[in-house]
Amino acid sequence: MIQKKICMLGASAVGKTSLVKRFVESIYSDKYHTTVGVKIDKKQVQVREQELTLLLWDIEGSETKQDFRKSYLRGASGYLVVADGTRNDTLYKALEIQTQAQETIGTVPYILLFNKADLVDQWSITDREIAALTDKNWQVIKTSAKTGVGVEEAFLRLAQKLMET
Repeated sequence: MIQKKICMLGASAVGKTSLVKRFVESIYSDKYHTTVGVKIDKKQVQVREQELTLLLWDIEGSETKQDFRKSYLRGASGYLVVADGTRNDTLYKALEIQTQAQETIGTVPYILLFNKADLVDQWSITDREIAALTDKNWQVIKTSAKTGVGVEEAFLRLAQKLMET
């Protein structure tokens, strides 16, 4: 059995915990719970006829450079960086966090998730900003923890990337 550690990174209240709950338990709750420290879940997935256990480290949101706990990243095989499509500042925080993660654990697979796709009419992140990232070869997926759109795709695509490395 292969196990891979995946970290969930991003600012506070972008939906990291909700994305994990949707993926692992297929549930969504409107109640907001602040993650303190780290919460670890796991889920088995099938990637190219291979069983893979994903250890999902849901890391508390960071608002400042000092908040980011680099020690949580040790041993990570990859990560999902989450931004809230309705809050433009979370994109810039996600870009900053991705840089810090890469400096900490090196080049490992990651995907940028734009969460809250169910609220696309309220988005402050533009298609131009998203296109600029994809032009730089960033993997980007729009997700909604509430409706489930893109959630399974995001985790499975990262799992596939992990098996390729």
